[in-house]
Amino acid sequence: MRIARFSYNDRPQYAFVQHDDSDNRDYLIALDGYPLSAQAVKPTGERYAVDGEGIRLLAPVIPSKVYGLAKNYQAHARFMAEAGMSDITEAPERMMIFAKPSTAVIGPDDPIVYPAYSHQMCYEPEVAVVIGRIAKNVPVEHAMDYVLGFTCVNDVTLRDLQQNDPMWTRSKGFDTSCPLGPWIETELDFANTGISFSLNGETVPEASGNTSKLIHSIPEQIAFISSFSTLLPGDVIMTGTPHASGSLRPRDEAVVHIDGIGDLRNVVVSA
Repeated sequence: MRIARFSYNDRPQYAFVQHDDSDNRDYLIALDGYPLSAQAVKPTGERYAVDGEGIRLLAPVIPSKVYGLAKNYQAHARFMAEAGMSDITEAPERMMIFAKPSTAVIGPDDPIVYPAYSHQMCYEPEVAVVIGRIAKNVPVEHAMDYVLGFTCVNDVTLRDLQQNDPMWTRSKGFDTSCPLGPWIETELDFANTGISFSLNGETVPEASGNTSKLIHSIPEQIAFISSFSTLLPGDVIMTGTPHASGSLRPRDEAVVHIDGIGDLRNVVVSA
């Protein structure tokens, strides 16, 4: 099942996403209610084409917080060492966690704003986990019981600032640095999901990967993060980028593709 958040005539609401084989289009089945609440939601009877006039897909959730994992693929750990951002060429045994504020989140087709104080913006395509229930001190074996679903995320990073900021606060937490979408997929083979990225219509092979190569699995990530921070419904975990990431420039079109979910498209603009 796919859950989207969208606006029609500037009114945001949630919907189930259904594909109609008769015309090969995706449709939004509008919902009355909030899918992350304890109360059941029900269709309103309204149906809109995803690409219809006046329809705009929004970030599928507005999280209270976003956590990310650094160096959670061996290839990316080597890349960061070669780029001078780490003296560790191997993926660390302990998870390296950072955070983004909710103000970093944008949705599909929203612009990524290139800050004037940076000269090296980079993309990082990843699978994102969306939490569905309050989670605290969750054991690994029950971690997936707290997940609503999965979506695409681009962990946009200011690489030049990252080299000089050991806390990564500005380099990863600036406004528009966390594109999410296009929707939440509740059923995904999360342990074996392909990740790819295209820049201006061209696939970037170096950015591709698969969650089967994660150093720390998704259940392990949820268990560890919930051991020190209470995860709330709608919170997001960025599970790690698989490989070396390249640069973005104003007017670039960045598309994150996750098998089984779809495409997250954003265009870079100057501040």
